[in-house]
Amino acid sequence: MAAPVALRGDYDAATLRRLARSAGDPGQVRRLLAVAAIYAGGSRSEAAAVGGVGLQTVRDWVLRFNTEGPAGLETGKAPGNQPLLGERERAALRRVVEEGPTPAIHGVVRWRIVDLMQWLWEEFRLSVSKQTMSRELRALGFRKLSARPRHHAKNEAAAVAFKKTSPRMWRRSRRARLPASR
Repeated sequence: MAAPVALRGDYDAATLRRLARSAGDPGQVRRLLAVAAIYAGGSRSEAAAVGGVGLQTVRDWVLRFNTEGPAGLETGKAPGNQPLLGERERAALRRVVEEGPTPAIHGVVRWRIVDLMQWLWEEFRLSVSKQTMSRELRALGFRKLSARPRHHAKNEAAAVAFKKTSPRMWRRSRRARLPASR
């Protein structure tokens, strides 16, 4: 069996318990108390029981604690997936959207999301979904604009002539007002 990883010498059990009381992150509190159990003379198995984890996880905590101190035991945010578009692709996408399409080159008179998806594939060989393209455009500060639909055969003169121009039917009565009896 391999020897356990030694703990750093600038902390002790009392200090770690005090830090655990003031910590706001429950995960960090659990990790600090597990490491404090080791400082107090407990075995790594006892520390694993305090933390509710296995021995390998306690070893990982000790390594993080040795390199970064108590801050290394904070709960971090998971890195997540790498974004599909890098800075270079985003800058090119912004430039293309701001300049607008050239009908002779791009074959469209206005950009649609599917057109931008096709442009991104032709330019960078990146395949993205409509939702991803829409999210990227919103992140760049662009909004979807759609023109109000107009019927191709609408006649403005006929619409003006059709509007009602008759006088209002309701008029104020001419009879004398009665004095208020209160």
